[in-house]
Amino acid sequence: MARYTGPSWKISRRLRYSVLENGKELKKRPYAPGQHGQRRKKLSEYGMQLQEKQKVRFTYGMTEKQFEKFFVQSGKTKGKHGENFLILLESRLDNIVYRMGLASTRRQARQLVTHGHILVDGKKIDIPSYIVKPGQKIGVKESSRKLAIIKDALAALAFRKEYVSFDEDKMEGEYLRLPERNEFMQEINETLIVEYYNR
Repeated sequence: MARYTGPSWKISRRLRYSVLENGKELKKRPYAPGQHGQRRKKLSEYGMQLQEKQKVRFTYGMTEKQFEKFFVQSGKTKGKHGENFLILLESRLDNIVYRMGLASTRRQARQLVTHGHILVDGKKIDIPSYIVKPGQKIGVKESSRKLAIIKDALAALAFRKEYVSFDEDKMEGEYLRLPERNEFMQEINETLIVEYYNR
């Protein structure tokens, strides 16, 4: 299944969840698209599990195959599977670029990475799913520092998550530590995603 590239508001309205995490797409019409969108259907247990999985998958902009691969990978570490899974997704390079404020959406962040604008510990990495480890430095290539997309995103950023830092003079930041579960995606119930894959 290919990555969804359509408008995010459609997905957000269908899932009744802001995949951009700012709630803007739901302000006008917080119900699902289509003539029956305002009717609320009671979801089955499977429906709830699927919906929770889709919320997270569309938030991080991943294909079904990639998402499942990350889920399997996160099951190999000690601790709670669901929590490890979300922390692993949060550690993706495209997400860290987004969290640092270099892009205003994860889709933009993914483009910055794939187009070779981003450095990890001084080396160009163009794989959005690259897992950043705490302590690694994320920078912007010298020739890319004046990109409007980056300047606009930094100017619009209200605050940064505490597990990332960024120095706008050096155009370099750091993934300081793994996030605590209560620091991101608080509306998500990852247990439902674990149940979905274990059913």
